[in-house]
Amino acid sequence: MSVILATAGYDHKIRFWEAPSGMCSRTLRFPDSQVNCLEITPDKQFLAAGGNPHIRLYEINNPAMENPVLTLDGHTSAVTSLGFQRDGRYLYSGSEDGTIKLWDL
Repeated sequence: MSVILATAGYDHKIRFWEAPSGMCSRTLRFPDSQVNCLEITPDKQFLAAGGNPHIRLYEINNPAMENPVLTLDGHTSAVTSLGFQRDGRYLYSGSEDGTIKLWDL
């Protein structure tokens, strides 16, 4: 699957869209809360989703895998921003709890 666009929101769902056709090719359920932010790893293998208060990483190119491959706990409120260091080894996150965290993946 060639991911062109990923969206998420208050319905607890992450959707992958094929831009040429406008079709939703995959839907994942984020179990705990709304999804506040998304970020794709530089190698385009994983999608990080920030909720309240968890961060979950999902495999992009494995439609059979619906569960996250990694869950990061440490924030105490909604995660509002995510990003990856250039080679994808580190994930950084910001939260409404007033903290910024750096995660060694």
